[in-house]
Amino acid sequence: MELTERKKQILKVVVDDYIRTAEPVGSKAIAVRMGGVSSATIRNELADLVELGYLEQPHTSAGRIPSPKGYRLYVNELMERQKLSLDETEKINQSLHLKMEELDRLLGQAGRAVSAFVNYPAYIAAAGKKALAARRFELLPVDERNCIVVMMMDGDRVKSQLLRMQLKVDPEQFPVLVNLLNSHFTKISVEEMNRRLMSVAEQIPPQAFLLLSQIVSYAAEALEEAGHREIVTAGSKELLKLPEFRNADKAHELMSFLADSKESLPVPDADSPMKILIGPENVNDALKDTSVVVASYDIGDDMRGLIGVVGPTRMDYATVAARLSGFADGLTRLFGKQELPPKEDTHR
Repeated sequence: MELTERKKQILKVVVDDYIRTAEPVGSKAIAVRMGGVSSATIRNELADLVELGYLEQPHTSAGRIPSPKGYRLYVNELMERQKLSLDETEKINQSLHLKMEELDRLLGQAGRAVSAFVNYPAYIAAAGKKALAARRFELLPVDERNCIVVMMMDGDRVKSQLLRMQLKVDPEQFPVLVNLLNSHFTKISVEEMNRRLMSVAEQIPPQAFLLLSQIVSYAAEALEEAGHREIVTAGSKELLKLPEFRNADKAHELMSFLADSKESLPVPDADSPMKILIGPENVNDALKDTSVVVASYDIGDDMRGLIGVVGPTRMDYATVAARLSGFADGLTRLFGKQELPPKEDTHR
């Protein structure tokens, strides 16, 4: 069945009204909004939209609400793109007035500001654009059973660790191990480091290979920890104000996820500044009845951050997307030039 322009227009009216009221939308309300289209015609079109999977009818006599498929079409084709007003731009700028070295405070404040702007829970993080790699290794013997591993990583960061050797290693093997580490285990991913380990097994005695395995294991763990994304969440209590989360168990489940499993929240695609996931498009079961909008921002030095919003599937996607873009742009400017964007009226 073809999705005509009138069906799309009706779908847009249903989504807009449901976002505003959180109540099913009936044919009479749609007829008032559209004008010149009879209620009978609208009822037929609504039935078709239900059959096509764009709308749902919670109760036989009730109006319709959008389905995840309907929201997806709305986001992709029907919603009107919004620009920030002068007042909104100014509020965003004010919320980001912190010194650059205060990254943790900046992330926390930005997360709270986003949540306050959209009235939904928000999350924010800084992370590397690419996985970190080792640039150079040094190995310093301490005694016959201990040594110090020194690893220089991307960005001139240095990590060191005292390792207790499981077996004694001849000191003459240390230069050989350092040469192997620097020739085979630098400038590659953690996964590649683990794959290469077995390929050098025959080049050194078993005791030295055991130590090499310890060093590679430590290096892989240190690299993953250094590239770890710390996510800050804010505004979880906003869920309690939404009719979709009047059920205490449902609200508690999502709030617990935001507190305890925030590392599993969606991240933007590498080639896209913004990502919108609607209902079951979210992989995690805790988010299957919500929508997530997440945007990226540049920090510089090969780093990027993410900032996202979690809300009901009837969230005002256009407003959330516009405000999130405003924050992402502001953070990019802040980190890139250590200044906020100029004041300008973008509501044109």
